[in-house]
Amino acid sequence: MNKLMRALILAMAAVLTVSLGTSTALAAAWSSSDRWGTWSNGGYTVRNNVWGNGAGPQTIWANSYSNWGVWSNQPNTGGVKSYPHSEKMVNRRLSSLGSLSSSFNVSYPNAGSYTTAYDIWCDNNRYEIMLWMNKVGQVGPIGSWQASATVGGHSWNVYRGSNGSNEVFSFVRTSNTGAGSVDVKAVLNWIRSRGWFGDVTVGAVQFGYEITSSSGGLNFTTNSYSVSAG
Repeated sequence: MNKLMRALILAMAAVLTVSLGTSTALAAAWSSSDRWGTWSNGGYTVRNNVWGNGAGPQTIWANSYSNWGVWSNQPNTGGVKSYPHSEKMVNRRLSSLGSLSSSFNVSYPNAGSYTTAYDIWCDNNRYEIMLWMNKVGQVGPIGSWQASATVGGHSWNVYRGSNGSNEVFSFVRTSNTGAGSVDVKAVLNWIRSRGWFGDVTVGAVQFGYEITSSSGGLNFTTNSYSVSAG
């Protein structure tokens, strides 16, 4: 294949990707290309959340808090550019929760650099617990490896560190998955059992895509997502 043909194929693929992302957004109940675009639905909040330096364009769409996605075109320059997500506020003491669980089903590209992850915030954002369900490309957790653990229905490598603003616990699944359920309370109790925090107040349970790069534009789709607290 000569260089001209290759360039034409790449250009056509980029146009198709943009077209698919645009048509999906136009057909959705809500969409936004604003970096801080926000939509409330069913007791959840969906956010575009393009927060990183040097970020490119991103369009988020949603039919509900459970079914949503993004088209994101982030340059391959290192550093997280965005974390589009759907959020459920819990605002309960860990010890008062009889259960806290979540389920998800996503369609994700095998290109770019990103992770599909839960971001769980406790004690007014003093503690951040990330659950990496899949990861693609050059991405890695904050801090140092602490342990291997099977908890909450999954097997993980666990890392602990700080981003300068809060303590971060990252649970990186040992193999990628696009669907499943997580016993979030069991994960939080595992952290507590190691003395890393106490009887914390669980705030936001977020689920989305922490995107470092998606050059040319990639589509990320959440087919379903929900949080149950009892």
